[in-house]
Amino acid sequence: MTTEMLRERLETVEQRIAQAAARAGRSPSEITLVAVTKKFPARTIRQAYDLGLRVFGENYVQEFEAKFPALRDLTGAEFHLIGHLQSNKTRSALELFQVIETVDSEKLARRLDQGAKPLEVMIEVKLSHEESKSGADPAALPALIESIRACPNLNLAGLMTMPPWSDDPHLTRPYFRQLAALAREHGLRKLSMGMSHDLEAAIEEGATHIRVGTALFGPRTK
Repeated sequence: MTTEMLRERLETVEQRIAQAAARAGRSPSEITLVAVTKKFPARTIRQAYDLGLRVFGENYVQEFEAKFPALRDLTGAEFHLIGHLQSNKTRSALELFQVIETVDSEKLARRLDQGAKPLEVMIEVKLSHEESKSGADPAALPALIESIRACPNLNLAGLMTMPPWSDDPHLTRPYFRQLAALAREHGLRKLSMGMSHDLEAAIEEGATHIRVGTALFGPRTK
């Protein structure tokens, strides 16, 4: 992808963010664009960085581990893990990421806390019944929140969810609304929800972080 093509796509995404924020009576500055770069090489991340993007989302610890040596000089870049984290990958994840958006158990929180490194985390909440989806049950949130808040090295910032896939944002909107209600109930400020196809609905329902890959970088190679 050329830099000019990426610039045009970024401008389009930023316009969509601004328009959705205006409809919701919000400022675009309240919304963090997380550029999802899984399956894309380090040079694509560098291209996006050169265009001003600073927050990047990766799904797989091992994949990002291979890219990171070529990116360690990107001053001010913030890397988020947005895929499921296995307990045996926590040490590597702590070395690579500033934010883990997918904490879903007390066991995982304790392992991250044992790394003795300050870390921002979000709780992934499972709001769908799909077997393939990870996340904590909403009913388990009070205990999990209490457990994370007791971890001295973890800063619990908010909630994240991945609704069932649908081309129709009206079908994903109720999941965003439910996550926002849970965040208010538990006094959590950040909400990571919404992707390329439904970011407007997510912003209108209160998203502070939207995870956008395809709209920026195009389809991923299978």
